[in-house]
Amino acid sequence: MENRSFDVSFELRMDPFYIPPGGKYPIFFLGVAIYFFGIFCNLTLLSLIILQRNLHKPMYFILFSLPLNDLIGITAMLPKVLSDIVTETNKVYYPLCVLQGFLLHMYGGGILFILAAMSFDRYVAICMPLRYSSVMTPRVVILIISFVWGLDFVLIVSLFSLQARLPRCRSVIMNVFCDNPSLLKLTCGNASINNITGLFNTAVMQLVSVSIQAFSYVRILIACVVSRRSEAKMKAVNTCVAQLVIFIVFEITGTFTILSHRFKNISADLRKIMGMLIFLVPPLLNPLVYGLYTCEIRCTFLRVFKNRISG
Repeated sequence: MENRSFDVSFELRMDPFYIPPGGKYPIFFLGVAIYFFGIFCNLTLLSLIILQRNLHKPMYFILFSLPLNDLIGITAMLPKVLSDIVTETNKVYYPLCVLQGFLLHMYGGGILFILAAMSFDRYVAICMPLRYSSVMTPRVVILIISFVWGLDFVLIVSLFSLQARLPRCRSVIMNVFCDNPSLLKLTCGNASINNITGLFNTAVMQLVSVSIQAFSYVRILIACVVSRRSEAKMKAVNTCVAQLVIFIVFEITGTFTILSHRFKNISADLRKIMGMLIFLVPPLLNPLVYGLYTCEIRCTFLRVFKNRISG
């Protein structure tokens, strides 16, 4: 039995995908293209929010957290997976594995809390337009952003801190990246507290996110039906569609991944692929969805692009 939880020299071995002969480099270059496209889209959105004064509004200050969170998720997962595909070493030191798992879980919780904060901002803007400036003050925006990242950090720290108390008796991560369920499978002690904490943290994240979004969208829908202004209705519909698409895609992939660890008859490769989609689809989808559905971002991007070409 091994009990070297913080031994920096302790190596873990990842369980790789099955890659058909001749498929290694095509998959690698496809992954590199996906990674750089995701980085480009999210950095572009971040740059627009930072540099363009017309986007210096509460909505976009909160939205700023979304591409930042996406960069954390895709960078924590994809480069290591691509490196393992090419080198075929499939090894990682335990502390780096824990760090990867921590960042990936921060990313997952971050999406839920950020989308909840954004839906609340849109609720205030659409349902209380005359009070928006007095409600969403700079201080309130800072508090909302701090709450989003702070609660996420506390929940994930509480989850991973429990790993240190358990002895390890295995050294193979049954996944292509490190996460809490995979790390937990390395242990041979009583993990009931870890499981309860994990379920509790997941329930808190889902409850906070879903309840805030449900409240906001219901109120927005009511305001949309009551309002006689077509532009107000379109604004509400576009806002809801953009955020609901992101939320639904994340929930579907996340739910499948969580359930896949509970059922042994699910293909290991399918579980790995679905697990990766959580960290690939939202970072690619989020900036595109907000670029298409948010007129101010779309118009700002086109204006900057035209100015760069003409200049």
